[in-house]
Amino acid sequence: MPEWISLAVFQAATGLSEKMSRDWYDHVRAACWEFDIVGSVRIAAFLAQVGHESGGFVWTREIWGPTAAQKRYEGRSDLGNTKPGDGFLFRGRGLIQITGRDNYQHAAAGLGVDVVADPQLLEDRALAARSAAWWWKTHGCNQLADGGDFVALTRRINGGTNGLADRETRWERAKKAIAIAGAA
Repeated sequence: MPEWISLAVFQAATGLSEKMSRDWYDHVRAACWEFDIVGSVRIAAFLAQVGHESGGFVWTREIWGPTAAQKRYEGRSDLGNTKPGDGFLFRGRGLIQITGRDNYQHAAAGLGVDVVADPQLLEDRALAARSAAWWWKTHGCNQLADGGDFVALTRRINGGTNGLADRETRWERAKKAIAIAGAA
């Protein structure tokens, strides 16, 4: 079985401070083990993508303006936002920014935690990491990471290529840190 990276490699791979690395490491490691995000290729891609989505492991709740794009969450049937207020209530949360009532319902079933009744639970580090890893595995991201198509992986997560340069910078840093350590 592949190993997972050490705390020091996690810090180097994410660019986090020592404190932030300690705060997140056990949660991310456990979530990755649970959802088969093991091996250097998968770990590097995962850390890069969730690093971008969370603004460097800072945001586990979408910053709300609301922006024009966020206003369009309201009433979006493709997200399951069918009740007034769903757009705001089910805004992006977790390290991968799960968005929409339907995605929260799927996450609740997949994680065994009722995040529909209490969406703020996804802001907790443990569930922020677990929800991201669950979403990653459920949406075929392990296979995309294995195939090395980082742009396709970004599209799967983001629906487009928003922030691609930052994601790629994070990916290169993670790959380098993991390769230097000879880990995973």
